[in-house]
Formats: sequence, C-alpha cells, structure tokens
Amino acid sequence: MKARDVMVSPVITVKPYASIKELAKILLDRRISAVPVVDDKGKLVGIVSEGDLMHRSEAGTQRQRPWWLLLLTGEETLADEYIKAHARKVADVMTRNVVTASPDTPLHEVAALLEKNSVKRLPIVNNDQLVGIVSRANLIQAVASNPKELQIPLSDAKIREKLLAHLKEQHWAHPGSLNVMVNDGVVNLWGMTTSDAERKAIRVAAESMSGVRAVNDNMIMRPQGYGI
Repeated sequence: MKARDVMVSPVITVKPYASIKELAKILLDRRISAVPVVDDKGKLVGIVSEGDLMHRSEAGTQRQRPWWLLLLTGEETLADEYIKAHARKVADVMTRNVVTASPDTPLHEVAALLEKNSVKRLPIVNNDQLVGIVSRANLIQAVASNPKELQIPLSDAKIREKLLAHLKEQHWAHPGSLNVMVNDGVVNLWGMTTSDAERKAIRVAAESMSGVRAVNDNMIMRPQGYGI
C-alpha cells in the first residue's frame, strides 16, 4: 500500500494570516490536533498543532521560570517562547520545516518518516500542492481494515519449503540450526536459537505462513560456548 491509499483528502487547512483564535476554533470544531498551513495558491508553507498553543498568555499557561533559570536560558530561546505565547497570527507559531511525502510513498517509508522525525502526521504533497495527510491513526486503520489474505490450501511440504526459504532471507535467522516439521497444517519447530528474540521471530514467521493452523515451539536457546 502507498500513502495515497490511506491519506485523508481533502485536507482541513488554515492560512498563515489566520488568527490564533481562528486556529483554536478549527482544532476544536473539527476535533483534530493539527492542521497544515497553506498559502493562497495551495502550497504547503507550514504546519501547526495544539502543542503550539499549549503555552499561551490568554490561558495563563505561558512558561514560567525562576530568576536563576532565566539567567541560564538563551535570549533567543526566551524570544521564541514569547512569540509562541503572544503571537496573534498562525505564521508566527507554525513549524515551517515540514516533513512531507508523496502520494506514491510506500507505507513502510511513511511509518519510518513518522518515527524518525517524531511526528504524528505527514502532509502528502504532489507538485508543491497539498493533496492529503497521513497520521499514525491512518496507519493503524490500514492494519484494522486490511482484509485477510485469500487462504489457498498448501501441502505440508509446501508450507515447510516456504517457511525455510523465508527464514533464509532474514538476516537475524539461523535456519541451519532449525528443523521444521509440518503435519496437517501444524508446524513443529525444533532446534536452537541464539536469542529469545530470534526464537519469537521464527514463531511469528511460522504463524504468518498461509495455510498454517497452529505452531508448536519446541526450540531451545543455544548454550553459551556451544560451537556453531
């Protein structure tokens, strides 16, 4: 799946010259936690979230520091915090360097971008135009909505063959120390693993194979000092 398959479109947006009060009303009325900022031509110029409104003078929530900490805080930081607390326009509080993706970005890359940049949503841009937005929630929805794969009956021998071939492709697996037996769709795993993580991953791989009805884990941890 790609970003275009899960993105929300059209996107609720706000203009950079909109007031903070207008922004707050949009977030509340639409029950969203952030909104992209676009110019009059529809070009993405920033993004603003409820986090940008956490420390506001209207609510009396602006940052308060003891005098000694003020002395240790840089003037530029203090100026930025003043802007966040007192600005009247979206342009002054929005994040300008926005991480984006294209409609054709695979979902695994979207997930990696969200995780790497510690953001909760990713605007989707095509030819400089905002066309959608993908949030962490949308990725979870994709998991929940994904229909079960068509279960094509496989012979026990084919299940064993596919599982071993799959494990040989995994850098973490050591299939040379593993024996797999399949009987009527029930996979029996025997052998030694180098870690609990490898053991669990092998079991997960077996459970994910089409045609598998159950998995019996008989594997043991390789003793320290045991020769390979």
